[in-house]
Amino acid sequence: MVTSTHETSHRIFQDHPEVLAPVFTALGLTPPAKADIEAITPDATEVKPLERRVDTVLKVVPSEGDAFLLAIEAQTAPAPDKGVNWAYYVAYLQAKFGLPVLLLTVCRNKGTAAWAVGPFECRVGTWSTLVLRPFVLGPDSVARITDESEVARHPAMATFAAIVHSESEGISGILNLLAHAMRSFDKATAKYWSELLEIGLENTPAKETWRELEKMVVSYFPGRGTVFEEAYLDGEAKGEAKGEAKGKAEGVLRVLEVRGISVRDAVRERVVGCTDLPLLDELLARAVTVERADELFVEGTGEDAGS
Repeated sequence: MVTSTHETSHRIFQDHPEVLAPVFTALGLTPPAKADIEAITPDATEVKPLERRVDTVLKVVPSEGDAFLLAIEAQTAPAPDKGVNWAYYVAYLQAKFGLPVLLLTVCRNKGTAAWAVGPFECRVGTWSTLVLRPFVLGPDSVARITDESEVARHPAMATFAAIVHSESEGISGILNLLAHAMRSFDKATAKYWSELLEIGLENTPAKETWRELEKMVVSYFPGRGTVFEEAYLDGEAKGEAKGEAKGKAEGVLRVLEVRGISVRDAVRERVVGCTDLPLLDELLARAVTVERADELFVEGTGEDAGS
């Protein structure tokens, strides 16, 4: 399982180099294939007490042109010492590996992105000994994904775009579109992108929005603490006390409730009145994906449901 925001950055850039397409387009280079990218140590420490570590460092070998290093930093807010630290990273990595270095900064809000482009200068009087200009990917340079078919074709870019726009106006709509689109993925794929996105959203309000939407993406992943799982286990617990069928029926209604789907009295009565345990398990699975409560009872199940 993904365990940190830095790990999210590392994985998405190393495993899905198509995310770097905007960078390579701006540089006039052909976007690399996965085989052209190699992760190398992000450790830039020289003296033990002074430890420095870049978020992610990748060696890129383009199909055209010379190899270079890509040092990737995720920046959530301006920081007064970052210019000096970034200059150190670039100089150290170039000296250590003998390759030119492109510093790529990923920012989630426009203000930070505007600050991150620099220039950061080492200046004495009118003379600049060193000038650092990071390449920035932020809300203004990464396009929003507004088409579900684009999510299916380019899930890495869609996930990355959602992370970059996580502090932008309209992020709820972006995440809602992603949730709908990811329902077409198989379980393993949906789980991978859903978790990657959740971790990438870090501590933003958008993370809680996504956690609410995740129930539209995946059905039941034991041990993950999803809303669906909690509803299922709650139904199972109530089933022990009130009867297994009644507990499962309450679980179905709970899933619909947390998804914000209204339930007509007639539908509620059919669910509560159902005593067919296998059918209730099926209704519980359907409750995760249906858009209307009436869709729980697909053609051919009405008689069973009313039993």
